[in-house]
Amino acid sequence: MGTSLQLRSLVKASGELELSLVSVPIPVPAADEVVVRIEGAPINPSDLGLLLGPADIANAKVTGSGADTVVTAPIPPHFMRAMAARVDDSMPVGNEGAGVVIAAGASPEAQALMGKTVAILGGATYAQHRSAKAADVLLLPEGATAADGASCFVNPLTALSMVEVMRREGHTALIHTAAASNLGQMLNKICLADGVALVNIVRNQEQADLLRGIGAKYVVDSTAPDFIEALTNAIDETGATLAFDAIGGGKLASQILSAMEVAANRKATVYSRYGSSTYKQVYIYGGLDTRPTELARNFGLSWGVNGWLLTPFLVKIGADAAKLRARVAAELKTTFASHYTAEISLAEALQPDVIAAYNKRATGEKYLINPNKGV
Repeated sequence: MGTSLQLRSLVKASGELELSLVSVPIPVPAADEVVVRIEGAPINPSDLGLLLGPADIANAKVTGSGADTVVTAPIPPHFMRAMAARVDDSMPVGNEGAGVVIAAGASPEAQALMGKTVAILGGATYAQHRSAKAADVLLLPEGATAADGASCFVNPLTALSMVEVMRREGHTALIHTAAASNLGQMLNKICLADGVALVNIVRNQEQADLLRGIGAKYVVDSTAPDFIEALTNAIDETGATLAFDAIGGGKLASQILSAMEVAANRKATVYSRYGSSTYKQVYIYGGLDTRPTELARNFGLSWGVNGWLLTPFLVKIGADAAKLRARVAAELKTTFASHYTAEISLAEALQPDVIAAYNKRATGEKYLINPNKGV
């Protein structure tokens, strides 16, 4: 079936990261598989961990051009131990994407998808072609483009899963950080539709205005002088005892737990030297701040801070995950619409200025790779 370009990330034993485009055979589908011509694959924060790792991108060097572009960047020595499992292993990148089915296996399920626009999850989507099980792809609604469906797994399912976690663990309201992101906007729309109180933590007035513009009621700015008071008041009013934190590093998780504790004690009728009996939970699901997480421990003894990942949660809930996927498909152009700063080709994704732009991980900025752009 010919060859296809695929973006690869390689950590060398010499202490360097190498990004390049590799020519690979276009997959031949098994009976239950389809081959998708990828026309949209988003750059999510979770993708950047594999794509760039801990490399010093500011000192990257570029050779070649077009399909022959190679980017090399040094990796600080103290990070190399953490990279041991992937040294000298050229790895494909891209968690999700969407495109058109150009080949299908013999099974009726696969044949029914020929020529259809579908979304896929599972890695290696920064490539011109990708094979997948017919049962695992998501058929996009009539009229939806690859760009519409490119981000229909990671962010939508994460947002839906946050509400699902809330319900399963007995909480009644949510707190979300970096809340003006694409994911945060989706979460707001879900909570508004489902009647769930959501406290949004943002980093400037512009982000606060954006969320209020889509109907958010509780928005607090972490850079404002009255942040802690405003956060505590919002928690008091909503009763939120569960937070999902995309920041990770620094004091924010601790500040959230402290505000939860103060809000709980406002309603306390008796004093306890162990703090309130209200259980308070923060799940860290991102690392926008790479510093250590600092906990002040001024929030009693009924609390938890854990990491949280989407895929293990979907495995845990089993068949119920299909209900979440069905809602994504039904609300693809409304609740789960994504907006992109720019659409770039594979070669453009290796240009230093473009890398610097998407590696900023700026709230509200999202880049879409179209591996077949210009082909």
